[in-house]
Amino acid sequence: MIIGSTGSIGRQTLEVAEHLREKIVIYGLAAHSSLELLAEQVKKYRPAVVALADPGKRQAFLSLLGDTWQGRLLTGAEGLEELAADPEVEMVVSAAVGAAGIRPTLAAVKAGKAVALANKEALVAAGELIMAGAAKGNAPLLPVDSEHSAVFQCLMGEDRSAVKKIYLTASGGPFRETRLPDLAKVTPEEALAHPTWRMGKKITIDSATLMNKGLEVIEAHWLFSLDYDRIHVVIHPQSIVHAVVEMVDGFCTAQLGPADMRLPIQFALTYPERRENPFSRLDLVTLGRLDFSPPDLERFPCLALAYAAGRRGGTMPAVMNAANEEAVTAFLEGRIGFSAIPALVEKVMEIHEKEGFVSSPDLETILDADNRAREVFSSLFQRQGLAR
Repeated sequence: MIIGSTGSIGRQTLEVAEHLREKIVIYGLAAHSSLELLAEQVKKYRPAVVALADPGKRQAFLSLLGDTWQGRLLTGAEGLEELAADPEVEMVVSAAVGAAGIRPTLAAVKAGKAVALANKEALVAAGELIMAGAAKGNAPLLPVDSEHSAVFQCLMGEDRSAVKKIYLTASGGPFRETRLPDLAKVTPEEALAHPTWRMGKKITIDSATLMNKGLEVIEAHWLFSLDYDRIHVVIHPQSIVHAVVEMVDGFCTAQLGPADMRLPIQFALTYPERRENPFSRLDLVTLGRLDFSPPDLERFPCLALAYAAGRRGGTMPAVMNAANEEAVTAFLEGRIGFSAIPALVEKVMEIHEKEGFVSSPDLETILDADNRAREVFSSLFQRQGLAR
């Protein structure tokens, strides 16, 4: 089943599944509110179960389907969790955007389902709980992010205790050479013009601020049991090398591939097999140069904020993530400028440190911290008038 089937990763997963139709059956689809696209997907793939995160849109969704589908419709957060833990489901593709993916991902691993994880926020906000749930449920977590899939592949057959450090690559987005004073003038349209990847709006803005890479650092910490001093980020504009793993003896293994998310999606869906596909291929002869440089933390303060939140642990990563989600939405709606994104995230984190930090939270405490961070963001926005 696919959580977030109408998003960028969800749509590409369905494309991969169609290519692998002799191997994969789409049992369930789940989405938030893209009713027309979800209805089209249901008519095409005929899932047995559909989960709609917004209960208030149940009737509108059913009216779009008419009599063309006779499956079971679930609604609300409970519906997503029920579908993720359904006994008929073998693998859950967790591709919802943001904190909405936490509950169904946790439900899936607790139920022992294999999880192809594209929702990085689930591990960012609740990494300890999800990893513990996966261990208890004996549920394999297969990373879909190109960088984490790359690390995973570099480590196949290796003793993980022999890893010295890993490098996650970042394109640097559209503003890696933009003068700092000019960042305040960036428009949403400019920030959405990613030079190498085609992704959903939220992740594209996160890529432009480098928050996306910061989230991936926290995700890598949990996936590969590495402390933050061993997880490094390098700017690589060509987006060909997705990750490098350095072993204790000095040898490095790099994973290269085209900027095509269908490749790591298929790898996760078919693991441990590798299958032919009609997707992008890498031509070494025409590659040209491959450049690497350190990230500029003055230009990309969100990366430093993510490292700080990850090292602090507890409820701080969830708060950072929630504040960032709110800031990205405000930027896309033209209510704040681009440079206000890290400024607001940092302020929400500071307030949380003083007023509500919890070092060993359970799920409800994490979700409460998430909600509280959004309330603090809203009050800051209204009080300080940080509009463009």
